[in-house]
Amino acid sequence: MQFRLSQAARSEGHRLHSHDRLDSTNSEAMRLAHGGETGPLWVTTRCQEAGRGRRGNAWTSPEGNLAASLLMPVAGVAPEMVATLGFVAGVALVDALRDACGPAQSPQVEPGNAALPQGIAASQAAIHLKWPNDVLADGQKLAGILLEAETLPGGRRAVVAGFGVNVAAAPEGLPYPATALSAFSAADAPMLLEFLSERFVEAVRIWNKGRGFSNIRRRWLERAAGVGAPVSVRMAEATLTGIFETIDEGGRLVILAPDGTRRTVTAGEVHFGSAATAA
Repeated sequence: MQFRLSQAARSEGHRLHSHDRLDSTNSEAMRLAHGGETGPLWVTTRCQEAGRGRRGNAWTSPEGNLAASLLMPVAGVAPEMVATLGFVAGVALVDALRDACGPAQSPQVEPGNAALPQGIAASQAAIHLKWPNDVLADGQKLAGILLEAETLPGGRRAVVAGFGVNVAAAPEGLPYPATALSAFSAADAPMLLEFLSERFVEAVRIWNKGRGFSNIRRRWLERAAGVGAPVSVRMAEATLTGIFETIDEGGRLVILAPDGTRRTVTAGEVHFGSAATAA
C-alpha cells in the first residue's frame, strides 16, 4: 500500500510523509510544525494507534483505512477565518469520496506510472456532509475530519486538517451506524488520498485564504445532509430542536425554532430526522 499525491497537489508544493505506524497523523503533523515545518505537508500511516476524533474521542484506524493529515500554511489568513478550513476539508473529502465511487476521472499520473482506472465501477452511495465534521454514506458515518490549530513559539500558527475514513472496514460497537467505502467502491486508501489531495487543492484555491468562504459555504450546503429537515443539537447546557436552515458566514449551524426564532450553534451533537423529533 503505497500512498501518493495527485499531480495537481505536487505542482502546488504539497509533499508527503508516509509511515507504517503512528500514534496519530495529526500529532505527527503538529510535531513537525513545532520542529519548523510549515507545509503544505501530508502525513499518512498504514496503521494509526491513537487517533483522535472531535471532543477527544478515539478514532479507530486499522490498516486498510485512511488516516491522513495535512499541515496547512496559514500565513496571511485572518485568525477568525482559520476555522473555516474545516469546511474546505469537508467539501474536498466529499468530492474525493464521490470520485472514488465513480464514474470519475482519476487524478493525473506521471508518464511511465500505471494509470488509475478511468471511472471506478461501484454503486452510487448518497455521500453527504454532516455538520460540523462528519461524512455520511446512505446515512451512516463513513468519515470524520479533525481540525486542530496551535500558536507556536514566535507567534506562528500551525493548522492541521486530519481525515479519518473507513475505507476497508467500519468499526463495530459504536453508538451510531457506520459503514466503509468498500461497500460502495473498489478504491483503496492510497487511491482515495490521491483523489483527496487533488480535491483539496481545488477547494483551498476557491477558499482563497478565507476571502472565498462564501463560495465554500455554498458548496458545503450543496453537499450537506439534512438541510431543511428537522434537527436536534445536544449541547452541554441544552438541546435545541427545529429545522436545519443553513450555516452562516462563520460556519455556525442556523436552526429555525418552532416559535420562528433563529438560533446559531457553534458546537454540539447533531441528530436528523426521527432522532431529531424524538429528542
